[in-house]
Amino acid sequence: MPQELHGVLQVGKERYGIVVSRFNDFITSRLLDGALDCLRRHGAVDEQITIMWVPGSFEVPLAARRLAGSGKFAAVICLAAVIRGQTDHYDYVCQQITRGVGEAGLATGVPVLFGVITTDSLDGAIDRAGAKGGNQGFKSAAAAIEMVHVFDQLNEMK
Repeated sequence: MPQELHGVLQVGKERYGIVVSRFNDFITSRLLDGALDCLRRHGAVDEQITIMWVPGSFEVPLAARRLAGSGKFAAVICLAAVIRGQTDHYDYVCQQITRGVGEAGLATGVPVLFGVITTDSLDGAIDRAGAKGGNQGFKSAAAAIEMVHVFDQLNEMK
């Protein structure tokens, strides 16, 4: 029978970093509330959580890479909201944050979770920040906890 690795939703003694964009903070603060709720609900205490606020979505990947590369965090959760406007700016920011968050995890080997809302409308952002679509911050924090456990199991394999 093959060996399977499964994450569990239980925080141990590990630390979690959260990068939050201040731009669109009426949405990102809801994402942060969801992430904190998830972490605390599954056993984290405030001393295990570090929150880094950055000016906007474009700055999230660099901050995530610094946190992940510091050796202090088992996972980093990235929270931002990019809402389409009337220019091409939306497309450029979405491309950069997606690429940058992915690269931060690959470069450091630390789970870096994409709790970023990219949407065409404010209503869409509200839906994914705690209304109809659940809370993307909560979902990303849950994924972070699971990834930490899966990696711990992999490290313990003989």
